[in-house]
Amino acid sequence: MVERLAITGAVRAYGAEAGVLGASLDVAAGEVHALIGLNGAGKTTLMRAALGMVRLDAGMIRIGGAPLERLPTAAWARVGHLIDRPFAYPDIDAAGNLAIAARLRGIPSADTAALAQAVLEDWGLARYGPVKAAKLSKGNRQRLGLAAALLAGPDLAILDEPTDGLDPVGVIALREAVRRLAGAGAGVLVSSHHLDEVARIADRISVMNRGRIIGALDPGGTDLERTFFALVLDDDVQRTTS
Repeated sequence: MVERLAITGAVRAYGAEAGVLGASLDVAAGEVHALIGLNGAGKTTLMRAALGMVRLDAGMIRIGGAPLERLPTAAWARVGHLIDRPFAYPDIDAAGNLAIAARLRGIPSADTAALAQAVLEDWGLARYGPVKAAKLSKGNRQRLGLAAALLAGPDLAILDEPTDGLDPVGVIALREAVRRLAGAGAGVLVSSHHLDEVARIADRISVMNRGRIIGALDPGGTDLERTFFALVLDDDVQRTTS
């Protein structure tokens, strides 16, 4: 399968036990790959590195087969992301934020207003089109950030805790959007603390602990939480005894 994202031996250390310390994973076209781990496991750092937001100390990252440092500007327009918190210009309304996101992804200005309106409706935000982003609730800001990240149908989407702040309707909208993306051939890397929700959308689940990928979970398996904690505990024990 075509790899939308390939991370090999990534290292971005913030100390002996902090950061990313030799992690490798890939995301194929048409695949939702979930990354789970405890707080501080290195998930967000790895995702930020994949987007060029932090520089690796060692290792290699490729998007669509091209090394990150040589990725053409046009290719970045095909990458959607939400990291840490949803980005939006606070003094611009929701429709305007989506129109800007569309222009940044190379969509002609004549088409951005109609696209923004359609995306607002898809995410249940139609009534908030004229509302400034700063006035939106946390959940609706999260919806707006996700809408901006995914509005152009990216080839690769990297989403860090995308369900944060979402109500059940928003979670379902996200689930449907992610599966539509993958069905259209995109690769999706998503992190989450919610194992039950991850299992609904993921084709693969990788477990990260203390900067490394330590194993995998079967999305169709039973008692995922127990299996997850067993993997983490076993890894911790091995590190302290080695």
